[in-house]
Amino acid sequence: MPRWLAHLLVVALLAALVALAFARVNYAWNWPAVWAYREKFLLGWLTTIAMSLAALVVSSLIGILASLCLQSQRPLLEAVGRVYVELIRGTPLLVQLLIGFYVIANAVGLENRYVVGVLVLSLFSGAYMAEIFRGGLAAIPTTQRDAARAIGLTPWQSLRFVILPQAIRLVLPPMAGQLVSLIKDSSLLSVIAISEFTLSAQEVNAFTYSTLECYLPLAAGYLLLTLPLSALARWLERRFHYES
Repeated sequence: MPRWLAHLLVVALLAALVALAFARVNYAWNWPAVWAYREKFLLGWLTTIAMSLAALVVSSLIGILASLCLQSQRPLLEAVGRVYVELIRGTPLLVQLLIGFYVIANAVGLENRYVVGVLVLSLFSGAYMAEIFRGGLAAIPTTQRDAARAIGLTPWQSLRFVILPQAIRLVLPPMAGQLVSLIKDSSLLSVIAISEFTLSAQEVNAFTYSTLECYLPLAAGYLLLTLPLSALARWLERRFHYES
């Protein structure tokens, strides 16, 4: 059986089970009330995309710097990188958002909640990016570094022209997967009143008292973003498998 047909059958079976479950629920649907707020859903969806992409760029830069710190031979730099990674990965994003916006941003006078949201989300994702990049750098054989030194390249030139081009190919697939997680994690930005997709659904639910009609489009909207990215991650894994 072709893989695409197997996937199609599983999706069709799952859809049938979900449809049967909904059919057995005595629920009065109120789609017209929610449809009236379609522009709000669209604006929230676009906000989620914009903030997720901004956080991806910033978190990639943070991840590169943190991964270099983790591999540094200087104890202080290594300690900075390790404490950052373990602290961020060991605490919930919800707590980081609350402390970042209501404590740290307030202390430094930063009032733009969108900027704070992107920064906190970037710091959170950057800790995971750091381990992705560290793993990519560690996967490059030491013979590559020795060969770079043998032809007279400086450490910076070796990193730029020999190590990083190979490491980037290795980390592209997990980076795509991290972007999927980043998009889903952005739903927590609603706790600091950022009008992204999840908060839009919550507000429409408060206006219309139509819970399922609000959250089903929310799930569909996230799937529209994450499914293509998941497919991209799988394609990258196949494309660069020979590099591992």
